[in-house]
Amino acid sequence: MTDHSQAQARDVLRQFIDTHFQEQVETLAQLVQCPSDNPPGDCAPHAEVTARLLEGMDLVVERHAVPPAFAQQHGMRSVTNLIVRERFGEGPVIALNAHGDVVPPGSGWTGSPYSGEVRDGWLYGRGAAVSKSDFTTYAFALRALKQLRAGGMPLAGTVELHLTYDEETGGMTGPGWILSQGLSRPDYVISAAFSHHVVVAHNGCLHLEVILRGKSAHAARPDTGADAIEAAATLLPALYRYRDQLAARPSQTPGITHPTMVVGLIQGGINTNVVADTLSLRIDRRIVPEETPEAVEAELRQVIEDACALPGISVEIRQILLARPFAPAPGAAEFAALMCREASAVMGKPVTPIGVPLYTDARLYSEAGIPTVMYGAGPESLLEANGHRADERVPLDELRKATIVVANTLLHLMAPSKETR
Repeated sequence: MTDHSQAQARDVLRQFIDTHFQEQVETLAQLVQCPSDNPPGDCAPHAEVTARLLEGMDLVVERHAVPPAFAQQHGMRSVTNLIVRERFGEGPVIALNAHGDVVPPGSGWTGSPYSGEVRDGWLYGRGAAVSKSDFTTYAFALRALKQLRAGGMPLAGTVELHLTYDEETGGMTGPGWILSQGLSRPDYVISAAFSHHVVVAHNGCLHLEVILRGKSAHAARPDTGADAIEAAATLLPALYRYRDQLAARPSQTPGITHPTMVVGLIQGGINTNVVADTLSLRIDRRIVPEETPEAVEAELRQVIEDACALPGISVEIRQILLARPFAPAPGAAEFAALMCREASAVMGKPVTPIGVPLYTDARLYSEAGIPTVMYGAGPESLLEANGHRADERVPLDELRKATIVVANTLLHLMAPSKETR
């Protein structure tokens, strides 16, 4: 493809995206207005809403329902993954992955968390930024490419949309299921993120449940019991000392500081006048790319066991989740450089590669050896988007620009005469 024809093709893509942008905004509003909270993780209804919207755009949608027992094993009530495949010709398969499950809204919203309303150039609602916005970013980029082909532009490759529903619980019934079942094996993956950086690495995450068991007793005779809450009073300081020590282990990945640990849930006790026989807590330990997940888990288990060696107390430790860090697969550096160039040109500023302290589905594709980057619609930071907080929002200007960036990147990857395959 000559530079002149490439420039003409980009003009066609931009014109299509600009012309259809109001439709894109309305589509995102409809996706936000349909709740898909996880937990409880009953997300099949949202998948059906999404599928019908895409079919209304003349896209062919495959519905892949995950067996209920497998979904429940991974903390979900229902999961239907959606795959759209658009073949333009012989060439690479590029998958665009975003998730439609969202964290529950919580309190503090200035409007309905499912409003999808636009205020001052931002669209508000749970999932607006993370990551229902990229359902539309990717779908409308694909539609723009179809318009380009309809005008006679030859393209070489296939674009797939992987729209999944369990990122908030680890991804194993989403991209993990798609890959393990052989439903897709892409050559490249773009996964949901924000517009001002290209994410090339992120933290992993370990969730452990700790159950302390003692012996109940009447509060008038506490000496006849073994107090699980008292045991927790020994465990918690040990955990927080361990947390403080993690600050001395800096990551070398830009955008990631150091490992972190949070005790996020505690439940226990029978009644006010009874010595507690059981207490459970859950721990979130973020794993930086330089760490080995197995070593992290062994270390944390040792901290817990050492602190709980108390008379009358037994401890059970159960792994709830292990999400490995996202690190670049072979070929990912060149892919990231391309994405940065395309994003910089559209955003009008340098867009650089970074790591983030979150964990996402992107790691599952990279673990499979597929060059993967994260890029999509959103502001400078998760805090500005109010991700996982009240008044989650996405800026419409970045939504439009990110769609253009993705379309231009796909054009480059699928140009018949391009050097990079």
